[in-house]
Amino acid sequence: MDGSRRVVLVLLSIAVAGCDGAPEGDKMFPLGKGRSWTYQVTTHYEGLAPTSSEMTINSRGSDEVSGERAWRRRTDTGVNYWLKSDPSGIYRIASKHALDLKVVPDDEPRYVLKQPYAKGTKWSANTTSYVLQRRNELPKRVSTSHKSFVMNYQIDKTGVRLETQAGLFTGCLEVVGVSKLYLWVDIEFGFRNMPLTTREWYCPDIGLVRLERSEPSPSRFMVGGKMTMELIEWQ
Repeated sequence: MDGSRRVVLVLLSIAVAGCDGAPEGDKMFPLGKGRSWTYQVTTHYEGLAPTSSEMTINSRGSDEVSGERAWRRRTDTGVNYWLKSDPSGIYRIASKHALDLKVVPDDEPRYVLKQPYAKGTKWSANTTSYVLQRRNELPKRVSTSHKSFVMNYQIDKTGVRLETQAGLFTGCLEVVGVSKLYLWVDIEFGFRNMPLTTREWYCPDIGLVRLERSEPSPSRFMVGGKMTMELIEWQ
């Protein structure tokens, strides 16, 4: 599995399923049991040919996590996420990666979508770098040394019409996330604030349909680029 796909799996705080049916309020990010989503993940590194792979997420039903009922999703590499839905929105409360011995609760809810689903709704959540790499220094991937930083999200548009490999979707939300990663670039530039931008589209009864992350390179000593994640089939 290539590095960009691994990061997406780790960062995809998007996951769950309902044991006896879905919870209320999950129309823009369905949590019900027995569903699956397959995405094409493509990374465009500056100056290199793009690389592409597929990733599938399955909803597995509801579990009790830290005394709470939550809905679980599992990636095809064994990463699990537990999420909840309530009037405040959709949010993750715990995760378990392949090397974890037990479920790891989040320190605070990690929102995927915040209510109300209207233009201008804002929230913040932790993220990490998907693309940025150092050319000649170790660790090469910025995500290895900077595992978590805050990104600020906002619903930018509603009622969006979006055409993808999986078909045409309407009534979607377009979410924009922006962050600045304070990072040592090189001896010439020193520390700089690196701009990172995310765009995500969520559609009724489907959930995440497309994601775009832009991480431009600040200097010749680093490699930046763009990562896209697009739904290709679901059930």
